[in-house]
Amino acid sequence: MAETTDSTSTDASLLDDARVSSTYRDGDGVRLHVVAAGDPDGPLVVLLHGYPDFWYGWHNQLRSLVDAGYRVLVPDQRGYNLSEAPEGIDAYRLSNLEADVRALIESEGRHSAHVVGHDFGAYVAWSLALSEPDSVERLAIFNVPHPTAYHAFIRRSPRQLARSWYALFYQFPRLPDWLLGRNDAALLVSALKKSANAGTFDDDAIRRYRAAWRQHGVTPMINWYRGLRRSEQPARDTVTQPTLICWGEADIALCPGLADRSVEYCTDGVLRTFPTASHWVHHERSAVTDALLEHLPSGEG
Repeated sequence: MAETTDSTSTDASLLDDARVSSTYRDGDGVRLHVVAAGDPDGPLVVLLHGYPDFWYGWHNQLRSLVDAGYRVLVPDQRGYNLSEAPEGIDAYRLSNLEADVRALIESEGRHSAHVVGHDFGAYVAWSLALSEPDSVERLAIFNVPHPTAYHAFIRRSPRQLARSWYALFYQFPRLPDWLLGRNDAALLVSALKKSANAGTFDDDAIRRYRAAWRQHGVTPMINWYRGLRRSEQPARDTVTQPTLICWGEADIALCPGLADRSVEYCTDGVLRTFPTASHWVHHERSAVTDALLEHLPSGEG
């Protein structure tokens, strides 16, 4: 792995919390950096970040979950930060991403866990809950639609199709990688800030994100979008696990109507909307963490 060009660390030491540690676990043929915390005997919660995040994006929820008595695993997903970044697009198919999560659950001696995802991590969480329902006890989704809802919605929504332009652009070889990676990922920083409310990502946060992106460059992250295009969709589309969807309605990439469509595919679903929150709803609204703690069974006792 490439070293960062400054002194910024991107492991668990970022939190300066003795309860939190960096570990390395075997995923599906890759070595994953996983921040672990909480009572080893507590209910297991796995937090899955999206693009272009890394484990640190969950730091607020991580501490709250530990305080509430849960065992928490927060991986850098494959291709991100301190986890390995396999070459090629096929390594980032959904089946491999799901297998990584199953391996993490098994690394704790468990057969299932509560799974929480944001952005692309939420897409993996949806897919795992549909493909391997016995692996997911309760599901929580932040600002990514149910896959069937998304495909149906985009076919009849020119507005959503226009908002999803970047996902199509990422299918081109080399050019997106060069544009996003140049000048120490200046364009990626701009996109991160533009997708969030003012002040969500301060200078210290941007310094940490840049340090994480330098580990492998931007290509593995973009390959998640390319791998998705090569992935098979789950055979079923009804989510039977208790599901919480939290949605920032000021998301510049996803229309709010997708949240309503998504909860229709859940037999036991609850939708919480946040009208002025952005795509980064769990960074911007503490009520999201409160809703998550209400959704999960008690971690104490």
